[in-house]
Amino acid sequence: MPRPREPRLSRQRIVDAATAVIDAEGLSALSTRRLATELGVQGPSLYNHFATKDEILDAVADAVTATVDTSAFAGRDWWAALHAWAWSYRRALTAHPNIVPWLAQGPRRRPAALAMADAVYGGLVRAGWPPARATHIGAALRYFVAGSALGSFARGFVEDPELYAAHYPHLRQAHRLAEHQQSVDEGAFALGLDALLHGLAAEYERSVGPLAPVAPTG
Repeated sequence: MPRPREPRLSRQRIVDAATAVIDAEGLSALSTRRLATELGVQGPSLYNHFATKDEILDAVADAVTATVDTSAFAGRDWWAALHAWAWSYRRALTAHPNIVPWLAQGPRRRPAALAMADAVYGGLVRAGWPPARATHIGAALRYFVAGSALGSFARGFVEDPELYAAHYPHLRQAHRLAEHQQSVDEGAFALGLDALLHGLAAEYERSVGPLAPVAPTG
């Protein structure tokens, strides 16, 4: 009897399997041995596509980044572009929060991450921001978005009303936060983003000039 052939591997199959493991169990759960088991292949087969585990992690991170929409930076309305990008970026990261610590290391050599950085920086400079400030803005928004995706504020409070009633009188309703996770977390993000954009608008008018007569988004 001929030996059964291994399932055909591709970079995409490996990335999809690695993403599923990371989403379900976190970064520490991923190993080349675990990945080979999930794919039903021998470990060395993976090395025909990726030289190291770090390359696999980079590919997973870049696949997530590739879903972020930066198309608004093609125009000159930097406010609307930042607003659209921040929400798209947050949606991508909250769908895969366990990869965020790896993403936080920076774009490295990842094509989608570098393309995103290029689009954001280029759009801001075209809109009139000085290059140094464009760099600061991109970094500030990335910190803000990544931080918001690392965990849910609302789900950080246990559903035990007696805990709060007995010792923390100002948190009497905190046990209900988890019930309203989406509205709490998204509301906090919207508030913070709006405050950032208004602060940047004031900075723009001080250092660059009057804002274009475009109604801010949000």
